[in-house]
Amino acid sequence: MFTGIIEQIGVVSKVESNYSNKTFTIDAPFTSELKIDQSVAHNGVCLTVEKVFESSYEVTAIEETLNKTVLNNWEPGMLVNLERCMQMNARLDGHIVQGHVDGIAKCINVVDKDGSWEFTFETSEKLVLIVEKGSICINGVSLTAFNVNDFQFTVAIIPYTFEHTNFKTLHLGDHVNLEFDIIGKYVQRLATTN
Repeated sequence: MFTGIIEQIGVVSKVESNYSNKTFTIDAPFTSELKIDQSVAHNGVCLTVEKVFESSYEVTAIEETLNKTVLNNWEPGMLVNLERCMQMNARLDGHIVQGHVDGIAKCINVVDKDGSWEFTFETSEKLVLIVEKGSICINGVSLTAFNVNDFQFTVAIIPYTFEHTNFKTLHLGDHVNLEFDIIGKYVQRLATTN
């Protein structure tokens, strides 16, 4: 479980195809604190640490993950938002994030607000799980959605988030991982089973 508050930015240093899977080597400042079998969110995708080296570590994404996220597009040199799993005795600064991607959205507009930025995203499926001023996780970042309609929503990015996540590298047409609020998913499930 995660909070959507990004700890550090890592760099993809190597991508290897293994049958239908891909193994990624990630260079990260907190590598020395990692251990094998630990969960780390990578752009919002929970992956298990398989090997730890001096300044990098390896994770593998299986075909299911590659098909439902944007990890299949990762290349060496890409910046990745990283968050280690939540500690139960810590404050929950973002919102409850599982690291299980629900869908992909495309960046369709970026507005520089002279001190902050607004990013608008579009999905191909109707957005029934995003509400006005509700939580949304984009590439692992806990954010608040506004201007929500059936297929689009906007988020505002403060300077700190812009500088300390890979939002600074996001351009028009880029695709991102989305995770909807877990409470909303349970409410929808209850509503559709009755």
